[in-house]
Amino acid sequence: MATLCWALIFFYGFCFSNLRSNNGVVEASHRIFPEYQSLAAAKVNQLQRTGYHFQPPKNWINDPNGPMYYNGVYHLFYQYNPKGAVWGNIVWAHSISFDLINWVPLEPAIFPSEPFDINGCWSGSATILPGNKPVILYTGIDTQNRQVQNIAVPKNLSDPYLREWVKPRYNPLMAPVQGVNASAFRDPTTAWMGKDGRWRVLVGHKRGSRGMALLYRSRNFVTWTKAQHPLHSVAKIGMWECPDFFPVSLEGEDGLDTSRGGHGVKHVFKVSLDVTRFEYYTVGKYFPEKDRYVPDNTSPDNAMGLRYDYGNFYASKTFFDAGKKRRILWGWANESDTAADDIAKGWAGIQTIPRKLWLDKSGKQLIQWPIQEVESLRLNGVHMSKVNLNKGGIVEVKGISVAQADVEVTFSFKNLDKAEPFDPNWVDPQQLCGHKGATVEGGVGPFGLLTLASSNLDEYTSVFFRIFKAQKKHVVLMCSDQTRSSLRTEVYKPSFGGFVDVDLEDGVLSLRSLIDHSVVESFGAGGKTCITSRVYPLHAVAENAHLYAFNNGTEAIQIVKLEAWSMFRPRMN
Repeated sequence: MATLCWALIFFYGFCFSNLRSNNGVVEASHRIFPEYQSLAAAKVNQLQRTGYHFQPPKNWINDPNGPMYYNGVYHLFYQYNPKGAVWGNIVWAHSISFDLINWVPLEPAIFPSEPFDINGCWSGSATILPGNKPVILYTGIDTQNRQVQNIAVPKNLSDPYLREWVKPRYNPLMAPVQGVNASAFRDPTTAWMGKDGRWRVLVGHKRGSRGMALLYRSRNFVTWTKAQHPLHSVAKIGMWECPDFFPVSLEGEDGLDTSRGGHGVKHVFKVSLDVTRFEYYTVGKYFPEKDRYVPDNTSPDNAMGLRYDYGNFYASKTFFDAGKKRRILWGWANESDTAADDIAKGWAGIQTIPRKLWLDKSGKQLIQWPIQEVESLRLNGVHMSKVNLNKGGIVEVKGISVAQADVEVTFSFKNLDKAEPFDPNWVDPQQLCGHKGATVEGGVGPFGLLTLASSNLDEYTSVFFRIFKAQKKHVVLMCSDQTRSSLRTEVYKPSFGGFVDVDLEDGVLSLRSLIDHSVVESFGAGGKTCITSRVYPLHAVAENAHLYAFNNGTEAIQIVKLEAWSMFRPRMN
């Protein structure tokens, strides 16, 4: 059946031919290069393009928009510049898949064409209405350069791939009323229905420096009324972009439809912070009778809170996969080289591997793991077990194409007596990783992987753990250190880091890294802490890349088990 489906889509399908560092400060995704935004790629450089992460054949992409599962087909919409490799000329590009791995591009679903979106079609979400009718809510920039919320609907529901979308004349659905900043009013969420039969949707906003999730209600999905109070807001945090709000089950790993509530359910609220260019989320309780969300007091409700990903990851969006009863997370990982580099190579931006997402048994945080389908790309596996790594120990993983690989490793340690003392003032894990990188000797750690490494180790991206001893418990730090990732001086090479809330009684820690030429996407402790890095080595590319496991701590570490596979390149265009 799958083969027949792909044959049909190959026949009928159509093809259409960021975060930056400035002295350590990450610039906004909507930085405009008017002289470059319509500069067509003369030639696409394939050298460091990803092999199995989603990206179109050329040009700029950013936010994943309104991913959805509909009638057996996965749809991914995303912000795309069809004319160049920098942000600008944005349309809603559209690709479809039967497995979230192989993708076929269709014609753009939405592009500027009407007074309510003539100056831009920005991010939004998809909702499935009663009667199995999908709709898209998106932000348009109107003739007055106001941000307004619009709707698009399929032109022909009998088309299995929903190639064409139309914009009803009653747009916009939501315009900035008095007291709403028209330049900070964007990114509508997937809508959900309450027991009262009314739909709800959130729109990102700010008032002064207060981040807000404005709430709108509707009985017919056409006429929307702004609620008096936001669903949630936080002071001194800046604009909330790309909000996401969804239920999670207290039992098991199954995902829930966005309208699900009641007993055995918590809610997750996520925002993308325009000021810092990263995201955070909280787990809490939704009170539908008041339409208010109250976070549990288990993590900070600010920029120091829990993050899906502590690296290069932004503007994420989840959707409920009704076919496999799971919630899937998409995120955008922009480039870390320069705009000039992007223009020269003819492309910029990727989507991270789709992740299954569920609530940890503690109820305090989410667990993320690459969707099972990605394992179908594995080839030529190699295996190691019971390999000891003393202080300064290093072992190479051979027998696979390590520039395009999937690596799973479990480390063990006999005791934690040599763990370094933890200073309670170390509240920022990224800063701590910057001070205690892979080359800084520790007690228990650093130990982990050296990915995309050159043979003489003048280039590598390290992903590792370091364990500290606090007053009442041990603290696990996970880092992705990019400072030696490239000999190119113009590339942004930060250290990323996050703490890992894990029980160390069994004396083991696991790490999985998806390595794909210019991205290293890592999952610590079974998906409790995730870090994505974009890297551009000068020498450690293609067949010249190497992969090592290492230990730079005084406590001996054992590789209990290491499995690694080359990864097949799926269909992307």
